[in-house]
Amino acid sequence: MRSSPGTHLWLAVIAVTSLTLALSPAGLDTYFLHRNSSNLHQLAHHPVRALLGSAFWIEDPADLLLYAVLFEVLHAPVERWLGTARWLLTVATAHITATLVSQQVVLLAIRDHDVPRSMAHVVDIGVSYGLAASAGILTYRIARRRRWLYLAAVLSFFLVPLFADRTYTDLGHALSLATGLACYPLTRHPPHEKPVAPEQRPGAH
Repeated sequence: MRSSPGTHLWLAVIAVTSLTLALSPAGLDTYFLHRNSSNLHQLAHHPVRALLGSAFWIEDPADLLLYAVLFEVLHAPVERWLGTARWLLTVATAHITATLVSQQVVLLAIRDHDVPRSMAHVVDIGVSYGLAASAGILTYRIARRRRWLYLAAVLSFFLVPLFADRTYTDLGHALSLATGLACYPLTRHPPHEKPVAPEQRPGAH
């Protein structure tokens, strides 16, 4: 936990918000979810709260254990590898970019009468955009002989739903994955990776 404090602090906050939802009376849980959504209505009236708050809630508290596992598998290794600052920059950029672009697509669809206007008020929360970004940048941590297999699996996981269902959430996941892959420059000379001494390098004399 000391090597990935951001991951576990984030997870702790999600545990608190999930417990809040689980213990809330009927109706109040819906209020919390809508208030912290990053839908068009909230982005228009409370953009900062919408972008930040939506990253600290999950819709079903019963999924907390699943997300805890995903945080340990994806976020924690990336944070240990790149350091908290670079990891946070990657997931925050992905979360904000995916949210804004996917909601812009919803806005255009509403204007074209392709979806009902109620889409501006749907619950849009969760941590999956950040997880997709970590899955993307983690590609560069995988050994070269397995990297392409890992990348093929990750691309299939996120792109197949996009082409099959074509929802704005699937678009957000694909954008987040692309953001993680685009953050390759952040993987150069990670702060927690010790440089190899000249005498230890292959072929050194």
